[in-house]
Formats: sequence, C-alpha cells, structure tokens
Amino acid sequence: MTTRRRYGRSVCTYAFVHYKLHYACVSCRISFKRHPGGAGPACPRCTGPLLCAGHDFAAPRRGDRKAWSVVAVVLNAGLRYEGFEPCGCGRDPKFRPRTRAQLRARRRVAARTGVPLAELLGRADPLEPC
Repeated sequence: MTTRRRYGRSVCTYAFVHYKLHYACVSCRISFKRHPGGAGPACPRCTGPLLCAGHDFAAPRRGDRKAWSVVAVVLNAGLRYEGFEPCGCGRDPKFRPRTRAQLRARRRVAARTGVPLAELLGRADPLEPC
C-alpha cells in the first residue's frame, strides 16, 4: 500500500485506521464485516459462532454450495483470506483454493506426502516444495 508523507517521514497508511474484518457463517452461507472484539461474534440467523475470514474475503453467492464447502474447509483449517502485511504497507494476496478440484488436489498431495493440509491450502502449486 502507498505510504503518506507526514511529520517529515513516511507513515504507514493503515497506522491510523482499524479496518473491519470479514466474519462468515458457513452453515447459513452469509458473511458480515465487524470490528474485531474480545468474544467471537454470533450469527444473527442461527446464533452459531462466526468464523473470522480476514480482510480480503470475497464471499461466494449464497446459492453456490460448492464454493461455500471450499470456504468451510479453508476457514476450519485455521486460515484466513489475508493480503496485508502485519503493518498493512504491503499487499501480497495469499493463495486460497476456490474450487473443489483445487481442494481435492491438495488433499491428495497431503495424503501422499504427509504435509499438513493447512500448509498446502496456502500454496498455489501443491507440488512445489516449500
């Protein structure tokens, strides 16, 4: 992200603003933006817990059950859809599978090699060595 010149030096654009995170309820297939809080927010429809999906989550359409099943696996593996560096200056979107075929390929490689599935879900090419 670009930096602003302030106080005679470069300052991170995200240093003064706290952006909302995306939270998703996989069972209802809906997502919300909320400020991060202490207790995990609950879904207003089913009162189940919302999973934190990160800053760069783009929710699939509600009727797209296949895409939501992939989102469920990614979020349950503990991954988030992030593209921010820790300070917010850099923006390098991380790969996350979008289709069931991409998910199946990573599951096969995980079973064959013994690499954790969560690690393979973050790679664009599952066969590429780390």
